[in-house]
Parts: sequence; C-alpha cells; structure tokens
Amino acid sequence: MEDRFNFIEHSCDQNHSMYAVFDGHGGEFAAEYIEDQLFRAIHKEITQTSFEASPDSVKQMMNSVVRTVDAQLVCLSRDRMDLSGSTAIIAFQKNNNLIVANIGDSRAIMCDLKGKITQLSTDHKPSDPKEQQRIVDAGGFVTFNGVWRVAGVLATSRAFGDYPLKQRKFVTVEPEYTVHNIEKDKPHFIVLASDGLWDVFNNEDVVQFISERLDEPHFGAKSLALQAYYRGSLDNITIMVINFKRKRTLQCKFEQQRGKAEKTVSEQTKQEREEETH
Repeated sequence: MEDRFNFIEHSCDQNHSMYAVFDGHGGEFAAEYIEDQLFRAIHKEITQTSFEASPDSVKQMMNSVVRTVDAQLVCLSRDRMDLSGSTAIIAFQKNNNLIVANIGDSRAIMCDLKGKITQLSTDHKPSDPKEQQRIVDAGGFVTFNGVWRVAGVLATSRAFGDYPLKQRKFVTVEPEYTVHNIEKDKPHFIVLASDGLWDVFNNEDVVQFISERLDEPHFGAKSLALQAYYRGSLDNITIMVINFKRKRTLQCKFEQQRGKAEKTVSEQTKQEREEETH
C-alpha cells in the first residue's frame, strides 16, 4: 500500500483545518516523506502569529512549502536511487475560505446542502492537452500504453518526487488551486480520494453513495473503498470524507459558548470597576 493520508484536526479556536491524500507510486518512500514533512512545514506556518489567512497568502505559503519539500525529496531520492513519487490532493479551511490544492490525478469533489456537486480539482493526466503541451515543450513525449504516460512511464503529469522525470522537467510539482467560500457555497461534505476510486466511480455515484451513509463510522468512506474494490479497481484506494455540516455546527456552538464567556467576563470586570469607585 503506497497511499498515505494526514489531517490537521479542526480547531474551533482558530477555525481552521487541513486534510490531504497522497497517492504514492513506484514505492512508499515519496508518499511517506511528504505526508510527514509537508504537514510539519504547513503546521509550522499556520501557527505563526504573523500568518495571514487570505486565499492569496495561503496559496503563496503552500507554493513555497511544496517546492521546498519536493526539492528535499528529489535530493534524497537521487541519493537513494529511489524512483518513487506521489500525487497530493489537499483541502485547507480557514474561517469561510476553502482552498483546494491539487498535484496529480487524485480528486476532490463537494456536495452542498442542496445536493449540487462541484468538482474541486482537475485531474492532471498526460492526455490533457495543456499538460501534454507542457511536457512536449520541455522536450518530453507522451505515449499510450494501456493509459497515457509521460515518457512511456508515468500515468500522471504532476507529482512529488519522480526525480529522473523531474530533473528533465517532464513532471512538475506546481499545485493547481480552487478557492471556495463556505458561507456562500454551504458544503455538506467533500470527498478527497486517490484515483483508485475514480477509476470505477464517477462524481455523481460517489455523492449518492456517501449521502446514504453519512451516519456510518468514517462517514461512509470505508464502505465506499470496499465497494470500489468490489467493482474491480486495480489501484490503491484511499478516501477521506469531511462532513462540513457537522464542522459548522461544532464551530457555531463553540462561538456561542465563547461569546457567553466573554460577556460574563466583561460583566464581572464592569462590576469590579464599579465596586472600586465606591
């Protein structure tokens, strides 16, 4: 199993959280490395008091962290002669902003409270004309061998690691972003998953399946992974379901309690001051 996942649990105090799925290939080293190092670096950035949570600032921070971690991984992989790589699909939430960063062919989708489905990422496949042109411009080529592959080898056009292809600029680690307003879009849940799911499920089938199983443990993610396996998926399958309706409920309760606590403290302070003047 080469896939990995990680998350920063929702903090009601800071009103932020992060979730990610990493689809490894060619070995476990790349996925293990970025699962650990990427989260360490991002957690360090977002807990700094100077961190700005605007979408542009988040994207700038992620770009910097992604490039740094990938450069470290490529150096280590070259020294180890390790050819592994990994895609990444990352969802970062801060206040009402949801920023999704995608590197590779994993995918994120959102279902809002009315049942509307929005795909939050673009699959980075070598067959995509834009991706294919970038590869050709770098001096590479794309061939079909069961699926379209970069230089006849890799079935995704963006990834961490993959140092031989990365050094020749055939593969890039540049993230592609989408930004959404939680207050406006009102997501019910989002699904992050490696392509082992999307090989046998389309977006509509996933939403219908999860909608009927949100009361299950793991919000239906385990059942969905098993169903993808039963449908004949030949790839690793990793799925995360984030129940945003539940998150909003918890956040509202926290803010109400904090508001009551602040009001109580304010009233006590006012009373103490009045007593001092008598």
